[in-house]
Amino acid sequence: MAHSFTQEYFQIPVVTRAYTTACVLTTAAVQLDVITPFQLYFNPDLIIRRYQIWRLITSFLFFGSLGFSFVFNIIFLYRYCRMLEEGCFRGRTADFVFMFLFGGIVMTLFGLFANVFFLGQAFIIMLVYVWSRRHPLIRMNFFGLLNFQAPFLPWVLMGFSLLLGNSIVVDLLGISVGHMYYFLEDVFPNQPGGRKLLMTPELL
Repeated sequence: MAHSFTQEYFQIPVVTRAYTTACVLTTAAVQLDVITPFQLYFNPDLIIRRYQIWRLITSFLFFGSLGFSFVFNIIFLYRYCRMLEEGCFRGRTADFVFMFLFGGIVMTLFGLFANVFFLGQAFIIMLVYVWSRRHPLIRMNFFGLLNFQAPFLPWVLMGFSLLLGNSIVVDLLGISVGHMYYFLEDVFPNQPGGRKLLMTPELL
């Protein structure tokens, strides 16, 4: 059984595997009191003045303590990250990593003004948005209650956050960054006079 689990684990695409594992391990470390959320959250002042550079990464890895929200986010992260990596980014790992870098950098810049402490949920919404725009004809079902086309999924998730009493700033941030990437990568290059602006660096 252990061998079967290990084999299944290493069949997960490398970027999805790395990001999902990092998120799970971060949450486990918080649950075991090895670290606290106060050491992880996005704080520009501590990053700049105290050189706590790790916060630029850890703010994308923590979804809260074990519970419904964590499970919900991890499932969506794993599902849509893997579908992107095995779908339109198949054989293009460098391009997928570049999308991660683009999303992370833009969200961090927005985070300076949006007063958002953890950016992981926004990052998931970005992944969902890009996937949904690239699969516009797929029919979705949300908890057996709603049927809709894939491009509406990010907005349905935002409505769900609103129903749970959560701030929708994070959802709007993810949708905005996702649309920026989608427009620059898929729309603008195909417009008259348009060209590809997002070029994956040779380093990747």
